Amino acid sequence: MLLAGIIFNLHFSIFNSAQAQKYACVNTDYIMRNMPDYVQAVSKLNKFSTEWQQELENKQQEVDNLRQNYQQEAYLLPDNLKQRRQDEIRTKETELRTLQQQRFGAGGDLDQKRAELLKPVQDRVYGAIERVAREKNYAFVFDRAHSGTVIYAGEKYDISNQVLEMLGVKPGTAHADPDAQATQKSSKNPAASSANGNNEPKKNRSSDTKPKGARW
Repeated sequence: MLLAGIIFNLHFSIFNSAQAQKYACVNTDYIMRNMPDYVQAVSKLNKFSTEWQQELENKQQEVDNLRQNYQQEAYLLPDNLKQRRQDEIRTKETELRTLQQQRFGAGGDLDQKRAELLKPVQDRVYGAIERVAREKNYAFVFDRAHSGTVIYAGEKYDISNQVLEMLGVKPGTAHADPDAQATQKSSKNPAASSANGNNEPKKNRSSDTKPKGARW
């Protein structure tokens, strides 16, 4: 009976605690789509992406023309001219791969433009979510647009130190600082592209052309 009473009281306490906490959800995709600044930024990003894609397609066409011409004339060329034409084709192919990586590779021009144009708007949105959560005293805010990701968590609900103590580790050591702020920031990952929805431009669409190059 005593054990049953303890278990009942524990469940009751947990239930009351959960009832006292307030939860909320947002749809960041919906919010972003209704932000004029965000829509304008996506339009600009799409323009850059289209221009760079056309640039790559032009380079690819140049390589294809060189290769086709060489194949048609190779039997007429002396060995020294064959080698020169082959070297020219390889050089152009290398230039194309380099340009693909520069424009659409990880950390390339598109990623930099995305950070420049979209991140300021995303930061404003997440800042507004955090302010509303604090004013309304929400413990957690979940993002419906991204599988219920926690995008805000009240610091007082972080039990990291308690878990460390349970494991026999003293909180505050070099590798044991919970840093609740980092938890909130990591969940706001925009490049995250995560809150960009389906409006952002796709990366290099010429990946099926020759030669193949090498990723909000």
